[in-house]
Amino acid sequence: METDAYIALGSNRGDRELNLLRAVAEIGKMHGCRVTGVSAFYETSPVGVIDQPSFYNGVLRLATELPPRELLERLLHIELEVFGRIRTVRWGPRSIDLDLLLYGSMIVEEEGLIVPHPRMAERRFVLQPLCDLAPGLAHPVLGQTVAELLKTLRSDESVVKV
Repeated sequence: METDAYIALGSNRGDRELNLLRAVAEIGKMHGCRVTGVSAFYETSPVGVIDQPSFYNGVLRLATELPPRELLERLLHIELEVFGRIRTVRWGPRSIDLDLLLYGSMIVEEEGLIVPHPRMAERRFVLQPLCDLAPGLAHPVLGQTVAELLKTLRSDESVVKV
């Protein structure tokens, strides 16, 4: 049985747009997964460590047979093996960042895996592209739709459609 999962994509090193497109292709090649939607890409200001280049961000919808933990492990494998990502500075520059935002309406709290993503409702660079794909999708914990969360978000992030 397939479940819709939403994956955030981000890049601020190298060819940012190509990195996002390559990540979509790599995710689409995973066994037991089908990419069923990709948002527009947005150029966004960095959050956390602000002294770094701006990001390109997007969100991908995935129909998957994989359980959440295995899906996360495969996303981390793509970050490391395909893009050579080494995590040294939290929220620092990276060629790709893949975050599991939502997995159906499931709530997961395990070591190294929290779904829904714990900071997604605070980030315009996640909510704006997610709203492109699923404005009426309800956050499983907060109970508000993506569109409602975006409308009430207070943030100084700049987000520009590419």
